[in-house]
Amino acid sequence: MTNAVTTTNLVKKYGSTLALNGLTITIPKYAITGLVGANGAGKTTWMMSVAGFLKINSGKINLLNSGPFNPDIHRGRISILPQDSELPAESYPLETLVHYARLQGLTKFEAVKSAKAILKEVNLGDRMNSAIRSLSHGMRKRVMIAQCFVGSPELILLDEPLSGLDPKEVANMRKFITKRGKQQSIIISSHNLHDLELLCDYVAFIKKGKSARLRTMDEITGKSGILSYLITEPLESIEELQALLPECTITKNSKSNTISCRFDSGKSKPELVNKIAIPYLQERTGVISVERGFSFEEKVLDEL
Repeated sequence: MTNAVTTTNLVKKYGSTLALNGLTITIPKYAITGLVGANGAGKTTWMMSVAGFLKINSGKINLLNSGPFNPDIHRGRISILPQDSELPAESYPLETLVHYARLQGLTKFEAVKSAKAILKEVNLGDRMNSAIRSLSHGMRKRVMIAQCFVGSPELILLDEPLSGLDPKEVANMRKFITKRGKQQSIIISSHNLHDLELLCDYVAFIKKGKSARLRTMDEITGKSGILSYLITEPLESIEELQALLPECTITKNSKSNTISCRFDSGKSKPELVNKIAIPYLQERTGVISVERGFSFEEKVLDEL
């Protein structure tokens, strides 16, 4: 796995407070990675340190396999959307994006072309020459997201990128970001677990600024290899069902009244497992619902 960012034993202090307390984490290239942690866990501090906005007290940062942030090396290769950022009220979306693209090293022609294309993709093609002050909060947020992608930087850091958007634009921005996840390395910090579940290939759990564990979304939720059946009444034994599905691992959770079938997606298909499991369970207890994998929210709460 090629890495976009590797940080080792990062320490960042604010007075006597340790925001990062030896944080080690590796983020893969060409994927969308979510940062998950409680308030104060160190997610934003980590992002700002990687982007070169904060000076760390100790530790190592390896950004795009070329050391810590250096404007001579990383200009145009990395972008960031801080959570509470704003744009100059008297500026204009196209003008602003062209300015940032020029700072990245694009020619004026390249900057205008890239800025116009990105603004159209975020549904602001008709407002690219409107004053920022005339735009709604959601529109301004989309301009700031667009700014991160103008010029196609290799690494994009997004802190709560979808907050403040209406449901239609949230769905559109998910498509916009997902589309780029195979060509660019995108890191998203968010407390909206639903958005992260739909967007991310990987999830990094950060706890109290000192522990980080990277897992694939499929490892966490088991969407490709687990079927969970919510049943009406507890099932006394799972031995018969296990015998009927020898290639699956059957488990039951008496607290939640669920039966889970874990299978090798390369050998078994969900519809074949359902063909046996559903009639068996319906006859003995009743099936309320069938879900692929586990709840991402529940797994996150377990981790934190």
